[in-house]
Amino acid sequence: MSEELDVMRKRLHMRSIRRGIKEMDIILTAFSEAHLADLGEPQLQQYDALLSENDHDLYQWVTGQVVEPDHYSGLMEKIREGAVGLTKP
Repeated sequence: MSEELDVMRKRLHMRSIRRGIKEMDIILTAFSEAHLADLGEPQLQQYDALLSENDHDLYQWVTGQVVEPDHYSGLMEKIREGAVGLTKP
C-alpha cells in the first residue's frame, strides 16, 4: 500500500525544512509551504527524489550555476520562482 498523500506531504515538508545548508532550508521551506498542498502524487514523488540530491548540487541548480538534470527541469523552475531575492542580490 502506498503512503497516503497527506502523510507524504508532511514528510516532504519536514525534509524540506531540515537540510544540510541554511540556504536550501530557506528555499525549500518556502517552496514546500507554497506548493506541496497543490502537488499530485507523481509530482510529490519527483520532489521526494529531488530531496535525496546533494544540497550543494541543488543550490547550484537553483542559482543557475549548473544546469539541473532534465527530469527535474519543471520542478526546479517552480523552486527558482520562489527563490527570487534569495539567490541573487
